[in-house]
Amino acid sequence: MGTERFDALREQVRGQVIESGDPEYDAARAVFNGMVDRRPAAVLRVSQVADVMAAIRFAREQGLDLALRGGGHSAPGFGTVDGGLVLDFSARRGVRVDPATRTARAEAGTTWADYNHATHAFGLASTGGIIGSTGVAGLTLGGGIGYLARKYGLACDNLISADVVLADGSFVTASETENPDLFWALRGGTGNFGAVTSFEFRLHPLDMVYGGVVIFPASEGIAVGEFYREWLASQPEEFGAFYAYHLGAPVPFLPEEWHGKPVAQIVGMWTGDVAEGEARWKPVFDAAPSVGSMVGPMPYPALNVAFDPFFHPGLLAYWKADFARELSDDILRVASEFANTMPGAVTANHFYPIDGAVQRVAPDATAFPYRNAAFAPVIASHWEDAADSESNIEWTRSYWSALHEYSEPGGYINFQDADDRSRIEDNYAANYARLAQVKAKYDPDNFFHINQNIKPDGAAVVADA
Repeated sequence: MGTERFDALREQVRGQVIESGDPEYDAARAVFNGMVDRRPAAVLRVSQVADVMAAIRFAREQGLDLALRGGGHSAPGFGTVDGGLVLDFSARRGVRVDPATRTARAEAGTTWADYNHATHAFGLASTGGIIGSTGVAGLTLGGGIGYLARKYGLACDNLISADVVLADGSFVTASETENPDLFWALRGGTGNFGAVTSFEFRLHPLDMVYGGVVIFPASEGIAVGEFYREWLASQPEEFGAFYAYHLGAPVPFLPEEWHGKPVAQIVGMWTGDVAEGEARWKPVFDAAPSVGSMVGPMPYPALNVAFDPFFHPGLLAYWKADFARELSDDILRVASEFANTMPGAVTANHFYPIDGAVQRVAPDATAFPYRNAAFAPVIASHWEDAADSESNIEWTRSYWSALHEYSEPGGYINFQDADDRSRIEDNYAANYARLAQVKAKYDPDNFFHINQNIKPDGAAVVADA
């Protein structure tokens, strides 16, 4: 049923162009965060790379803002835009694994559940996210913290190459040998430099793991945190685990009396010899009196999707994030205080470790700069009822403000909201100037600006002209 405005685009693409009068429009414009209610002029469900090239040229000619949507998890809703054109990659979820070279190529709409399913068939894996429905594209381009980060680095550290459509509609490959400056910027610089249509990753042997979650009363949270920071530092990098606060979920292994009550958790997995798993986890159970647990041998993908049922599309969300050099006594105290007033049933407060292999990469080797931080604290608030939005947002801001006093200036960009755009230079620290130069070279007009935006360096534009 489309309008004449987009007829020229329809003639150039194989994918479906959806406009406001079409029956699929409301479903096509929806993103994961239910707070985001934007009305794009059109959504293109990308069929192939040629569609992306044509759509970018069309959007430029028409003066349309362009949004890129992979998994759609962006809390600020950067996967959509009022009055502009959305490139929806959700149908492009193919993963090709080459077991001989231990590499995998994933299309831009792939989720980590898709990716792990494909690679696990070959007994291989690489660092991905904590939630299976998270998109490979967004997580990787923002750095990519996950269970395997201590052993194998960030998701972006495992990136070998990327296929990219630039702001002029041209197609390039970025790697260590082709467009290396662009490759450097893509590893942490988000979607500022082009539309990435596929990612090539390095894989590592991994099949069964010994993992899960141990749950404690929030009143034991400081003791658990003190134990966690010492214990994890003493563990081999085969142990990936994070410290967390939640409200107790209605799961069979947690007594009903703890459902909806503040709890502290240690979540993670041992990726070494599975036979060692029980002994490796035993100290966690001894950290404080636990109220529930689910720990045992499982396929790696099983842990990656274990929490997906609680984080469903349509939840209202508001996020904040920082980096911290240590899990200090002050951070543990603030976390414990705010855990007792946690307002959202599905709110997640996690402290992700980024030591080990992450720190063996130099801060200027990729765009992701905080290689000297040991933890990434994130506050991902979620709730069901729009009437609760103000109180949840206020709680999140108050908690972040208290936590930020003991944190680094910048934060993990994948967990920042739209009102964190003013922190962009802090987020990239010493790497920001170089990112602005790369932006000026590949996107001098800032066409790709629906993101945590890096503005092109004007001096670099003149120099490259």
